Amino acid sequence: MVFEPPERDGDAVERAERIVFVPDRFTWSAFLFTPLWMLWHRLWLALLVYLAVIAAVIVGLERAGFGTGARAAIVALIALLIGFEAPSLRRWNLRRRGWRELGTVIGDDLETAERRFFDAWVTPERKSPPAVAPAVRPGSPATDVVGLFPRPGASR
Repeated sequence: MVFEPPERDGDAVERAERIVFVPDRFTWSAFLFTPLWMLWHRLWLALLVYLAVIAAVIVGLERAGFGTGARAAIVALIALLIGFEAPSLRRWNLRRRGWRELGTVIGDDLETAERRFFDAWVTPERKSPPAVAPAVRPGSPATDVVGLFPRPGASR
């Protein structure tokens, strides 16, 4: 998913440089280094909730008589959940801070996704990004089919 910063003033090229691409995939760094990953992406509220949940789980399991191995396994499962939900956390944080979703683009890697997005975002007649994002989602073909499903209102 592609997000634009909340500021509307300034040069369009400068705004385009601040656009953020959030890949929708499992995030290994969020799984392995959860607190550091949250700090890196400025997920302060999520970090506080994560630390409170981990502390409550550890204390609760300790009082229930579970051993160190069981507590470590539960903490690892929570980290696994964070690894899967990391993109959702980033999108939630960006929306909360006023960033606007510009669309969805598909690519095998970040470079391909950026190229597809900016090719659709910058028209041939105008060599600078528009003030408003295009109505068609970048990266999608100009057909009436999205994946396996027709677009709403498209002919069958």
